[in-house]
Amino acid sequence: MPDPRTPQGNLNRIKASVVWSDFPDLNITPDFLGTEGLSLAFEDTATARIPTMTGLVNSPEAYQTVTLTAHLLKTQSLAQLYEDRRQTYTLLGECTVRPDVSINNAGSIGPYALLNMSITNVQELRFNGSDAGYRVILGGYFLINSALWDGG
Repeated sequence: MPDPRTPQGNLNRIKASVVWSDFPDLNITPDFLGTEGLSLAFEDTATARIPTMTGLVNSPEAYQTVTLTAHLLKTQSLAQLYEDRRQTYTLLGECTVRPDVSINNAGSIGPYALLNMSITNVQELRFNGSDAGYRVILGGYFLINSALWDGG
């Protein structure tokens, strides 16, 4: 039976961040973000399903590729740092993404350790005086199915 008194938790708009292992000057905190903030998309499948003559075989993947979108503000210096990095060398390495979940939410999701990250693109820049966005697209991968490494 569902319990309507189950605590639902809380979100914190100014909690999400990206912390780079090797490039602290590129760390992203909420004061550098537009209202769209950060978004993290997991791509590919977590388990490959291989057809057989009479069913299928499951094959868990060791990682999923990810796309991290940071909605930076072109009116601030951090956007220029990312633009400089895009123009000189797009590889970034490891980062940790902390979600918008309050620290009081026991058992909530995150943080996410992302590996082999790079700048993959910058979305359309609008220069009409009505959009402060500099949306940088970052790509890499996230380890999953950790039991595979233990012989699972």
